[in-house]
Amino acid sequence: MRLLLLLQAIRVRPAAAIALLCASIPLGEAQTANRADLILYNGKIVTVQDNFEIVQAVAVKGDRIAALGSDSEVRELASPETRSIDLRGKTVLPGLMDSHVHSTGASMYEFDHMVPEMETIEDVLAYVQSRADVLDDGDWIRVRQVFITRLRDQRYPTREELDRVAPKNPVYFSTGPDASLNSLALKLSGIDKDFRITDGKPGRIERDPQTGEPTGIIRSAGRFVVYESSEKSPSRADRLRRLKELLADYNKVGLTSVADRNASDSAVELYRELKERNELTCRVFLSVSVSAQDSMERIEARIRTAASNPLHEYDNMLWLRGIKTFLDGGMLTGSAYMLKPWGVSKVYSIDDPEYRGMRYIEPGKLFQIAKLALEHKLQPTSHSVGDGAVHALIDAYEEINNSFPVREGRPCITHCNFMTPEAIDRMADLGIVADLQPAWLERDGATLMKHFGSARLDFFQPYKSLFAKNVVVGGGSDHMQKIGGRRSINPYNPFFGMWVTLTRQPRWTDKVLHPEQRITREQAIRLYTINNAYLMFQEKEKGSLEKGKLADLIVLDRDILTCPIDQVKSIQVEQTYLGGKLVYSAN
Repeated sequence: MRLLLLLQAIRVRPAAAIALLCASIPLGEAQTANRADLILYNGKIVTVQDNFEIVQAVAVKGDRIAALGSDSEVRELASPETRSIDLRGKTVLPGLMDSHVHSTGASMYEFDHMVPEMETIEDVLAYVQSRADVLDDGDWIRVRQVFITRLRDQRYPTREELDRVAPKNPVYFSTGPDASLNSLALKLSGIDKDFRITDGKPGRIERDPQTGEPTGIIRSAGRFVVYESSEKSPSRADRLRRLKELLADYNKVGLTSVADRNASDSAVELYRELKERNELTCRVFLSVSVSAQDSMERIEARIRTAASNPLHEYDNMLWLRGIKTFLDGGMLTGSAYMLKPWGVSKVYSIDDPEYRGMRYIEPGKLFQIAKLALEHKLQPTSHSVGDGAVHALIDAYEEINNSFPVREGRPCITHCNFMTPEAIDRMADLGIVADLQPAWLERDGATLMKHFGSARLDFFQPYKSLFAKNVVVGGGSDHMQKIGGRRSINPYNPFFGMWVTLTRQPRWTDKVLHPEQRITREQAIRLYTINNAYLMFQEKEKGSLEKGKLADLIVLDRDILTCPIDQVKSIQVEQTYLGGKLVYSAN
């Protein structure tokens, strides 16, 4: 009280008064206020800062990093209440991030029944027959996301093969935008010799050149399949429970942040409810789905609605910050939009030598959608697999840049598997970021080499070239099916993805896919940490271990920087912390 009266008497300014008062607090009390809640020491803390500094210990206060440094420096912040953990030399990384997931759908993939791994046509037919054996006649059987490039046979099951194992059930073998149907599925959908696509939207029905009858293979025409699910319907409680289970498995493989790149309104609500319950164990960055086939009026309304959603206000747990469209087809189905023709192929059922794939958004509309998104502070991205689609999206962003700089909005290209040196240079100039899926190189590289040859794959997932030009690229999975980091059809274990970028070794072959595009271990770690944080506009909040940043970190069972390279894909996470809270422990 006497100090306050004295300050008033000498008219000390408020800020100075506060400083004097703080100085008057006994030193012990000040130190107590700065004590850490958690300290990890005697470890190898890989900070992923600009200089990739490695320290011994890290301290956490609340949900933030309070200090990093030597054991002696950091342990000075300990109090009797501090939880101190001896790492015994273990390696610590920042929490890992996935730049591209579809968690709400993936979590429900096996809700009705378990789906076995399928590597051959015989596996597919055995599964279809097993479903026919337990379903009633007339019930639909759907096989989803078993891509032909990931079957050793490298082809679709034929209409006749599907008829043989399920003659009394309509069968829908769907691989993204394309599918193979049996005779009953074609009949129920009205797809016969006389059927024609007349709605003006993309699509093609493969036909027997002799008879004109549909072969069963349809491209970008799933909207015509009159599919009726025979699987049990989940309740909202089921969806929330399964989503929590998947997020827990993300934590198990070291993920603390994910970007849902095509979130429906219902998906947004599931995340929102988990957040309100304080049950989100991953930070989620949302890009809401926008159908480019809608009218511009409806698209503009969708973008405005997203921008006015309360979740568009920044929150480090759940942030609606982007939109997603589909510009082309896929490399797994022979429908990616390419600069040069695909070439005739039995694997992809391509008989037109001039066929370049499928493009779904014309240039003017693509420009309008991306510009609207950027004007509403929503990051635009579009599924763009082929080099033709990549160039088309860059063209749109470049045109917008003539009106206002796009760099601050970090416009994104999703997938961009096939690239060119020109595309990389233009992305660097404009500040365009990229969301890539390394696992696809391992899963599909052998098929792609067989079809395209080595020369045309010079810039397939060119990680080294992207880093050399300072294009910020993030590692993702496009996880769509199953719970399980390596058993999912698009594996989401980030250490597997890192291993792919280090080796570029496709399965089912001893040929490395352009080893000159390999990157270093430090760069591979950046793909899943600070680079992904940048893609999500949060590099100042997470992605590296620095004082003041969120305390998202993981403890590994081996040293990722020194272990044999083939062990990188087998690294196990022992502990995962989200904001300083333990969300996964192997023990």
